[in-house]
Amino acid sequence: MNTEIAVVAFAQTRHSAQDGGLTEVEMLAPVIGEIKQRTGLDRFGFTCSGSCDYLVGAPFSFVSALDAVGAWPPISESHVEMDAAWALYEAWVRLRHGDVDTALVYGFGKGSQGVLPEIFTHQLDPYYLAPLGVDQVSLAAVQARAYLERAGAKEDDLRAVAARSRAAGRDNPYALHLPDPGDEGYEVAPLRPYDIAPVTDGAAAIVLAAGDRARELCERPAWITGIDHRAEAHSPGARDLTRSESARTAARKAGAEDVQVAELHAQFSHEELILREALGLDDSVAVNPSGGALSANPVMATGLIRIGEAAARIHDGSATRALAHAASGPCLQQNLVCVLSGETNG
Repeated sequence: MNTEIAVVAFAQTRHSAQDGGLTEVEMLAPVIGEIKQRTGLDRFGFTCSGSCDYLVGAPFSFVSALDAVGAWPPISESHVEMDAAWALYEAWVRLRHGDVDTALVYGFGKGSQGVLPEIFTHQLDPYYLAPLGVDQVSLAAVQARAYLERAGAKEDDLRAVAARSRAAGRDNPYALHLPDPGDEGYEVAPLRPYDIAPVTDGAAAIVLAAGDRARELCERPAWITGIDHRAEAHSPGARDLTRSESARTAARKAGAEDVQVAELHAQFSHEELILREALGLDDSVAVNPSGGALSANPVMATGLIRIGEAAARIHDGSATRALAHAASGPCLQQNLVCVLSGETNG
């Protein structure tokens, strides 16, 4: 079945670098309210969310989040314990069945509640790596060093990525307004604090709609013309960290060529350089005009925001074809690529 599916609405919080005292439900509720107001919909054919219990420190955090959505009368609902970009993929598959025509997707995370490098250690192999306490930033530094040596790039190239991302973020009312990179020491060499995505609290929501329903709800729908996700070996030592073959494959399967805008889920400055190479993005492509994850990184919503930001460029007519990328796992282990267009394939 060739069901046309589009992003018809996108909303996000004004992200914060500090705990504002709000619960996840209180943080999410205004976003859900805004997305319902924009679309005029109170109920959706399917609802799917992305979050992480480790951030909250309590089981089944997604259940309490449903208070912001409204689950009575009963709704058709699902959840993924990872970035909500993968919740969007599940919703896209659900809409392809053809028996519902709208879906609500949302993600939320409060990075301020815990120590993210320690939390993400728990996603590593439980027998060999996790007991060593290898943290997320240290693994990223290993990848960055390997990339710099393989590609012949310099630390100044990383600084340039961070500077451009922060400058773009200051033009984005939803991102953290961070200063230009300064003369900072290493966090873990070769990465400096500005090379690392900031701790962020935030949430985002997207509405998908199929066929004519999408045209009714949005003047210029952002049609999903291709979407694919691939995974590398779980162990960082079992793959070439300087390249992202899973991102390359996902991009090829999704038909990611001739894009004008690319929103990349790069939580470290060197990841953008690896992804540019894997996705075949040259200097003609505007990369992360929103500032990307280096300007706001609400964990479990950052990848979904990349899709929303790319779709927003289609909605406002500033682009006719855009690419959105989401990542999960250590050192770009899993990669999702979504291609959006102002026109359907048909």
